[in-house]
Amino acid sequence: MKVTRSSAIIPETDVTVAGWVHELRDLGGISFLLLRDRDGIMQITMPKKKVPPELVERVRRLSRESVVRVVGHVKVEPKAPQGCEIIPYEVELLNAAESPLPLDVTGKVPAELDTRLDSRFMDVRLPATRAVFFIRAKMLHVVRSFLVARDFIEIQTPKMVATATEGGTQLFPISYFDREAFLNQSPQLYKQIMMAAGLERVFEVGPIFRAEEHDTRKHLNEVTSIDVEASFMDDNEVMRLLEELIQHVYVVITEQCSAPLKVLGVTLSIPHIPFRRITYADAIEIADTPWGDDLDTAAEKAVGEEIREHYFIVDWPGELKPFYVQPQKNLCYAFDLMHPRMELASGARRIHDHRLLSKQLADKFLAPESFAFYLDAFRFGMPPHAGWGLGAERLLMTMLGLANIRESVLFPRDRRRITP
Repeated sequence: MKVTRSSAIIPETDVTVAGWVHELRDLGGISFLLLRDRDGIMQITMPKKKVPPELVERVRRLSRESVVRVVGHVKVEPKAPQGCEIIPYEVELLNAAESPLPLDVTGKVPAELDTRLDSRFMDVRLPATRAVFFIRAKMLHVVRSFLVARDFIEIQTPKMVATATEGGTQLFPISYFDREAFLNQSPQLYKQIMMAAGLERVFEVGPIFRAEEHDTRKHLNEVTSIDVEASFMDDNEVMRLLEELIQHVYVVITEQCSAPLKVLGVTLSIPHIPFRRITYADAIEIADTPWGDDLDTAAEKAVGEEIREHYFIVDWPGELKPFYVQPQKNLCYAFDLMHPRMELASGARRIHDHRLLSKQLADKFLAPESFAFYLDAFRFGMPPHAGWGLGAERLLMTMLGLANIRESVLFPRDRRRITP
């Protein structure tokens, strides 16, 4: 079935269009069918003097959200969506929608987020919801293009693993034939192994899983992580890469997503680089937090209100960061990238010396034998390297000002939601 999208309609031509019945209006002498496709709304206009009465009656009987095909002639109409209207020759019902609908697709009757997520297939029909996912798709495309242009190679790492990336209990166990395995918390160990393999610069965009019992607006148990690892680069160099990526995403989304941004009522402010860098000591002083404590939500909010722009927290205490982070006296070469609302990314200069890495594992009370496959890569020529992991949903959420991270993913997974 060859159809023309709403964005490609040309006045004074005959077209075949298809989509969903968005609204039906009857003004006495003239009836309207607002037809929605992926790109927007088309106005099907049916003046009684120009359209056969049986066709008008057939349209009147359509239920909202039914799928139809329309053949007609396009005429200029400045007041109509797309600046034109279609006078129909033929309207074919392709599939009738049941009533009542799970939610109002016109948006005139707002629905709670849980209701929207329960009927996500219907929720994505709303222009504002659909706009979020147009921007998400563009964002991930921009990320990949940016990294490939900088000589990074995209890789895919296992999501079923035998051991935790960082130790701890925040793991989802699964049955793997005759033994226990886990859903991976991070591609960290595998992307470091690729440094020993000589790929030098790698990235991955893929799911990670954390069995954390959070129930907040900014946490999920399955998220998309944008991970980077680079040989012969240190923490400062990968921080520059990260801030350049963030700025580039904002620039391209502003330039290429004007229509969905307009639907959302969002005007992006391009972040200036370099981002401000503050030390962990500075951060806890602003937040009035004791030394050695991680920054909780309240502390992040206090620092964010003070800084009011993207910033890095550097020079963290070693005990707060994973075993693979390069130490520096009682601190380590780790960093977090922060938006005023929340943490977006974390990264570090990594340990590349086998003996120091083994010692760090022992100091963190992790069994070296559980990490044998990983440690072997450090015995035969591991270059210095650094990297980071960036949360795709958090980047999208903060960029668009979304109230809840669940709005930034099609089918969120949290403590209570495993369907749809």
